[in-house]
Amino acid sequence: MRRLASRLARDRSGLAAVEMALGLPVILMLGLWGAELGNLAITHMRVSQLAMQLADNGSRIGDVSMLENLSIYESDINDILKGADIQAGRLGLYKYGRVVISSLEVVPGTTSRQYIHWQRCKGKRAFKSNFGEEGKGLDGSLVGMGPPGDEVTAADGDAVIFVEIEYAYQPLVSQRFVPDALIRTTATFNVRDDRDLSQIYQRNPSLPDPVARCSVYDDAV
Repeated sequence: MRRLASRLARDRSGLAAVEMALGLPVILMLGLWGAELGNLAITHMRVSQLAMQLADNGSRIGDVSMLENLSIYESDINDILKGADIQAGRLGLYKYGRVVISSLEVVPGTTSRQYIHWQRCKGKRAFKSNFGEEGKGLDGSLVGMGPPGDEVTAADGDAVIFVEIEYAYQPLVSQRFVPDALIRTTATFNVRDDRDLSQIYQRNPSLPDPVARCSVYDDAV
């Protein structure tokens, strides 16, 4: 028994296997954590790009006419919301998040008072605009839209399309690596051409297109 114990004490043949068994879980954990953080950064970039795409497209929509201001329709807004859903792909933008599109304008009859003329939303997440709902500012309470001190404002006779997105990040590996990660982003563009700011029209009033109302929380596009 003494000889056997002595041989076992001098035996080093399993040393590398023991070191691997002790170190592998740590290496694996660090690798998975790095992969999750990388995926979070990519997702944040994609959501930010979606907000810019929506704001840009919202600033361009409208009938092309050389004789009168461009009119926008509910179908135009539905189209850009559908386009964002297609662009988002597997993110599930409207299943796990919410988009709020606002038209920031000057109150008619004033020269600089800001208000949210109309607002359209899509998504199942319980999120409302951080800067107010449709009609906010008619009483002069709205400075603009954006972080305090960096608010975006519209010029008289013009409009600014302001987009907000809140998205609940869906983990690649495990929620434990990035618990309760929320992605919030905004984007804004000035309307590119002269636009009829009076209202959003229906192409066929007798058969109206769906309105993406902010009181509805769904992912149907």
